[in-house]
Amino acid sequence: MDNSKKKLKLKVSAIKEGTVIDHIPAKHLFKVISILGLDKIDNQITFGTNLDSKRLGSKAIIKVSNVFFEDREINKIALLAPHAKLNIIRDYAVVEKRIVETPEKITGIVKCFNPKCITNNEKITTCFSVIKKSPIALKCKYCEKITNLDQIKMV
Repeated sequence: MDNSKKKLKLKVSAIKEGTVIDHIPAKHLFKVISILGLDKIDNQITFGTNLDSKRLGSKAIIKVSNVFFEDREINKIALLAPHAKLNIIRDYAVVEKRIVETPEKITGIVKCFNPKCITNNEKITTCFSVIKKSPIALKCKYCEKITNLDQIKMV
C-alpha cells in the first residue's frame, strides 16, 4: 500500500480528569493558553494546532489534566474562541459538554485600550458591552471607546 495516500491519525493519550477545549481558532491557541494562565501551571497540558476542522478550516485543541474552569475563565475563552466547546472529563469519560458563549457584558477581565479611560487611571473595574460577538467588539461603559479583538489585553 502506498503510504502517501494513507490517512494517518495522531493518537493523544486520554486524560483521567480535566477539561478539553476544542474548536479554538488555530491562530488564537497561544493567546488562549496565556489568558488562562496555562503557561504557568504544572499540570499536564496537551495541545494541537492547525488540525482540520469542517467549521473553522483549521482549529486547535487543548487538554488540561485536573483543571476545571470557572465562568470567569470561560468568558475569557469566549473572547478569543466564541465557538469553542468544553468537555469535562471524569474517570476518562466525558461527563459534561459545554458550548462557550460570549456574554452580553464583560466585567473585570479586559482592559480598556483607551489610555485616558478612567479605568486605566483609577481603581475602577472595567465593564464592557459586547456589541459584536465574532470577531469580538467591546464598548467601554465609561469612555464608550470600542475595543476590537486585536486590541484586547487582559486585566
